[in-house]
Amino acid sequence: MSQSTNLNEVDSVVTKDRIYKELRRNIIMGHSKPGSRLNVKGIAKRYNTSITPIRDALQMLSQEGLVTIKPRSGYYVTTLTLKQLRDLLDMRRILETAAIERAVLRITPEQLDELRKIHAGYTGEDEESYERYTLENRKFHYLMAVASGNLMLAEEVRKLHDRLARFMVVQRIGERQIRMHNHIIEALEEHDIEKARRAIADEVNPSQEAILDTVMDDGADKWQLVG
Repeated sequence: MSQSTNLNEVDSVVTKDRIYKELRRNIIMGHSKPGSRLNVKGIAKRYNTSITPIRDALQMLSQEGLVTIKPRSGYYVTTLTLKQLRDLLDMRRILETAAIERAVLRITPEQLDELRKIHAGYTGEDEESYERYTLENRKFHYLMAVASGNLMLAEEVRKLHDRLARFMVVQRIGERQIRMHNHIIEALEEHDIEKARRAIADEVNPSQEAILDTVMDDGADKWQLVG
């Protein structure tokens, strides 16, 4: 394989990753509205690239539940019914409670160190910061679930955070998120199961209420929620 071919492949990966990150940010921050069509040719023109990395990026977003692929129609920002949103939030509560109950008995010092290193600190209320807070939150809860010893459970937690990312960001709790995660780490470090249950409930329950309140206050039409 020639050096030129290798460089082209690297450029393609860089382009795909950049497009994926920027499309993801647009969806999470609400710039790409639920139900809106994502024009592959238009995106390719904007990035001055072929449609291949665009489709690859959209496929990645589809796997996260943020994009829906409709055969012979195209790519669309995923919509949810109000019932589906409630179910996802309820499932998060169930899975994360199960994860921390197991993790508190099994977590290692090395895994605790990983959790402590996730946050880069509070940097303000701008979009770039909130995109990072959302990614850090997903990583924190995924690694907490990994510490449970059940990798299937951890994978389901990760998928839930992917699907809920655009709703999680509306809470605007960047600074408070770090404090809540520190409480969780403290409970895990002490191997205190009751304290761990309270710590996860103190994060998940208000989060669920805040998301539903915000969505209902904004109006279901804004979020393309029905039912």
